[in-house]
Amino acid sequence: MKRTTLDLSHALAQVTTDKRLDILRRIGEVGSISEAARGAGVSYKAAWQAVETLGNLAGQDLVEKVVGGSGGGGARLTDAGRRLLRAAEELARARVAVLARISEEMDELGTSGLAGLGLRTSIRNQIPCTVRGLERSAGVVTVELALADGATLRSRITVESAELLGLQPGTAVLALCKATAVSVAERWRSRAGVNQLRGVVNRASESKADKEVSLRLASGAQLVGFTPAAVTLHVGQPAVALVEDSAIAIALGA
Repeated sequence: MKRTTLDLSHALAQVTTDKRLDILRRIGEVGSISEAARGAGVSYKAAWQAVETLGNLAGQDLVEKVVGGSGGGGARLTDAGRRLLRAAEELARARVAVLARISEEMDELGTSGLAGLGLRTSIRNQIPCTVRGLERSAGVVTVELALADGATLRSRITVESAELLGLQPGTAVLALCKATAVSVAERWRSRAGVNQLRGVVNRASESKADKEVSLRLASGAQLVGFTPAAVTLHVGQPAVALVEDSAIAIALGA
């Protein structure tokens, strides 16, 4: 994974909300991954996941093990890890200054719009939501999300991911799902693990294969999915979007 340059752009994409950076900072302070995990309120496994993911994004090792000593060893930041944290601090200060300067211009856009501007991804469906509740079971967390109109959406993610995101009721997030993971139908019977979001067709392709359909949800959000070739939906027609809870990813804004 060693590279000659440290890639800060990927590792610091979400600098103001990234719990992984908090864990890295704590490791530098206490010299122990387990102590850093306890201080950050996450599991040891989640802390290692944070270190490994940031290292992958940065392209260099950010933490190295320390062998020996009265405590039996520990961990310390590499030079790359220290540089990453310095860059994070500077970015955070710059962000505060910029937002203060243009706060009046941002009023109409709102925080959900700002969150989306900080995220670049191939995933087309990005829906602003608020965490309504979390339910943990067998290493998985089911996150209940509320859309602007009160409709609910459920996402299944790992416990470690929920910990690193710091999710709790009231947290503003983006629900992400690929268009290819969304099926659009005229009607559907309820099924465990499948979200149903009702809306009105505002665009439908005329392809002879699977057809791309865009729904406007009651919340005002647009959701893109596909119908089988044999199904034809028309603009203005009510329809339902179906997506499995395991296909819904969760992102925090910048």
